[in-house]
Amino acid sequence: MSNSSQASQRIAALLDDNSFVEIGAKVMARATDFNLKQTETPSDGVITGYGVIDGGLVYVYSQDASVLNGTVGEMHAKKIANLYDLALKTGAPVIGLIDSAGLRLQEATDALNAFGEIYMKQTLASGVIPQITAIFGPCGGGLAMIPTLTDFTFMEEKKAKLFVNSPNALDGNYTEKCDTAAADFQSKEVGIVDVVGEEGDILSQIRTLVSMLPSNNEDDAPFADCTDDLNRASAEIAGCTGDTSIALSIIADDNVFVETKKDYAKDMVTGFIKLNGMTVGAVANRCEVCDEEGKVAEKFDKVLTAKGCEKAADFIDFCDAFNIPVLSLTNVAGFEATVCAEKKIAKAVAKLTYAFANATVPKVNVVIGQAMGSAYVAMNSKAIGADITIAWPDAQIGAMDAKTAAQIIYDGESADVIADKAKEYAADQTSAAGAAKRGYVDEIVEPADTRKYVIGAFEMLFTKRDDRPVKKHGTV
Repeated sequence: MSNSSQASQRIAALLDDNSFVEIGAKVMARATDFNLKQTETPSDGVITGYGVIDGGLVYVYSQDASVLNGTVGEMHAKKIANLYDLALKTGAPVIGLIDSAGLRLQEATDALNAFGEIYMKQTLASGVIPQITAIFGPCGGGLAMIPTLTDFTFMEEKKAKLFVNSPNALDGNYTEKCDTAAADFQSKEVGIVDVVGEEGDILSQIRTLVSMLPSNNEDDAPFADCTDDLNRASAEIAGCTGDTSIALSIIADDNVFVETKKDYAKDMVTGFIKLNGMTVGAVANRCEVCDEEGKVAEKFDKVLTAKGCEKAADFIDFCDAFNIPVLSLTNVAGFEATVCAEKKIAKAVAKLTYAFANATVPKVNVVIGQAMGSAYVAMNSKAIGADITIAWPDAQIGAMDAKTAAQIIYDGESADVIADKAKEYAADQTSAAGAAKRGYVDEIVEPADTRKYVIGAFEMLFTKRDDRPVKKHGTV
């Protein structure tokens, strides 16, 4: 298979059968410096056009590594910029399939300017149309800005490389020691990449993601007829307070949960579900990761981490931009406490708090375990704008656990007095019932009935309007 057909075949595999229409097929490079005159540049190294996914319009560009290694020059970039212009006019997503050696050095400043033109179009499109990138080969230097300016990034597990500086250019590093350009590093350590997999798997998962998303910020997400029972009860969800990715799949229509950034900051889960056919963005604390057999494979403290907060904040911002309601499952007892964490945690929690508070979409919070201290306040509490707060009967909601609170308040008293006061404090100040008495919890619901009540809450909030102070944008 030639690389040329590979660029085309990726488009064909991504889109509905026979739906692709190419634009700009005859465009070629204009530059003739440095021996380019003798070089044929069919389509100038990028195939651009439009087609449909599940009947919905999308725009696609696919870089052709067989033409000057897929390098980005003036006309290559103009084709991508033109695609963005059409996408913005018609309100449809842009999907970029990356396989490029980067900047076309022979075109020098023309190529640099070309990069800038792509960045500008991506910036204008941000929050207006969904942008998705899939990386199948090299994506280095200035090209690395393209996926990071988009909303979702997919990466082929073996051949794809994503880097600003190659591993060998980093002091004290080389590829064999730590391949900082590899999908493994970018998905687990950096958090740019949402999904890693084989080429066919990636293209299939992009189709699934697109079917969950609205075409633009003024359209609703694709609505699916719900054949799942809206009142479906699930007793097993009570055992999923640790691995909330399982809890979310139990709540979801047909148990489908499309997780984003799955391998990064696993203490925070983000992704999309459908509830009665409507797309909902989900954010949840997680303290356990279960393997395919349901056994606990990893454990974490019930804390907010800097990486987890940033992951969730970015996801909430996306949902708010595209009018996707947000569901949160809260089970958190505090903040990560290490010297390293202290460098970033305050700002990261502020970003999370701001993202929840700033979002004007319908917001529902379910307290499934602990909800302690300021960490709880940041996790979509009523105080920062949750429209409906639901709690499971055994949920603990308060400033801190009852025993510690009693020890502080009754310092110097006997152990019996402290034990007695801890019970009293637990009943009044850290119970779901206590929080409900003060209006901080709207409904106390049995775990098995969570799906029914969450669907009901979002149905009620469907016509929500939330006017905010007029401003250009916030600065957090």
